[in-house]
Amino acid sequence: MMEWLISLLLSVPFSICLALLLDAWLGEPKKFHPLIGFGNAANWVEHKLNQDRASRASGLLAWHIMVLPLVLIIGALSVWLTNVSGYALFALNVVTLYVCVGQKSLIQHADWIFQPLKHGDMEGAREKVGWIVSRETSEMKEYQITSATVESVLENGNDAVFGALFWFAILGAPGAVLFRAANTLDAMWGYKNPRYKEFGFVAARLDDAMGYVPARLTALSYALLGNTSIALRCWKQQASACSSPNGGPVMTAGAGALNITIGGPAVYHGKLQDKIFMGEGDKVTAEDIPRACRLIVRTSILWCGLMLAVSTVGVLF
Repeated sequence: MMEWLISLLLSVPFSICLALLLDAWLGEPKKFHPLIGFGNAANWVEHKLNQDRASRASGLLAWHIMVLPLVLIIGALSVWLTNVSGYALFALNVVTLYVCVGQKSLIQHADWIFQPLKHGDMEGAREKVGWIVSRETSEMKEYQITSATVESVLENGNDAVFGALFWFAILGAPGAVLFRAANTLDAMWGYKNPRYKEFGFVAARLDDAMGYVPARLTALSYALLGNTSIALRCWKQQASACSSPNGGPVMTAGAGALNITIGGPAVYHGKLQDKIFMGEGDKVTAEDIPRACRLIVRTSILWCGLMLAVSTVGVLF
């Protein structure tokens, strides 16, 4: 009985649940977040390699410089601890995954926008939404602020939470680090402007590849936890028209699950881009921001519950 309990407690699903509980309790590390250090290092590498005639090859080199050492170190440490102490390996897994997920931070950022909207402070809401989106926010109306926030919550549910959980379940701590590092580099380098079009090509494509399966599992989870028929219909009919191959399924299914409409034209770098409307139902309002956050939390609970159930059956039989 005790051996069965220990096997269950040291399992991957329990590591995931504990890491999410740590994130919900502690949030992001206060004094030094490893991702901030990673971002600073990425800026330095990009400054050195993204020169006047930067190419995809230099972007590939930069990606490997930033990602491979981290993955190899965590991988080697995991292999070593496997032969030393299962408890130490469990601790490494939990701490690594805790650092790689950002569910509480995502919800906090959304609430920082929701609160000024709720009190009619449009300037405050514009300032806060500018922290999480790359589009121009100075002239945004309430619908645009709210839509941008809900879009970000739904898409980053995959990028900041479920993608890391998926790759952790597949490859352990090295998988979570690999996904989070790749996703961070895409966020920093994956633009199509002159500076990053060639240099950031590899980062963008690798992030698309790694996010493909978890994004669709996330979209399916959103659908199951909301208005399923509308979510699946929106996903099928609208996702292919989105510019992001992984953001499309997640945002369209999420909006459909919430029975709201998000998206539409937005200004990026001084140019109006005619983006599609996503979802179905009433236009998004400020009150839909906490609804989107609750959908993220319910999806986390669903994933943990399913994985714990599978792990329990595996241990028993």
